Amino acid sequence: MVDAWNRGELGGVTAHWSPDVVHHSEERIVPNEEMVLRMESGLTAFPDVRLDVRSVLAEDDRVSMRISVTATHKGPFMDIAPTNRTVTWHTAEEFRFVDGKVVEHWDVINYMPMLRELNMVGSDVRGWGTAEQQVSQ
Repeated sequence: MVDAWNRGELGGVTAHWSPDVVHHSEERIVPNEEMVLRMESGLTAFPDVRLDVRSVLAEDDRVSMRISVTATHKGPFMDIAPTNRTVTWHTAEEFRFVDGKVVEHWDVINYMPMLRELNMVGSDVRGWGTAEQQVSQ
């Protein structure tokens, strides 16, 4: 699936999904059609998206991945015209498989680095920051 994403081939991603896959995103269940629309929109805004898998954990029927994403903002995104800036965000993904197909998918996405790079939030917005920053506050 990661290789297909890196080639911009959504069909290669969805080929691994069960027809009744359940996506858990943003604390709600996202219908399959909406997930595909999100992916298409993402590739329009960031056509050269590159996923860098930082770690993988697999146990029984589940696989979890920690991923860093890098892409160039070349299409409209959240009412922002293309900036041609290279942006980064991070995601944690978990998949549950049955008979080699994804039947359940969870994601947690940290868009804060990208929002800063697109000037959608001030550089002073840091979230939790580093451990050193938390101790010094």
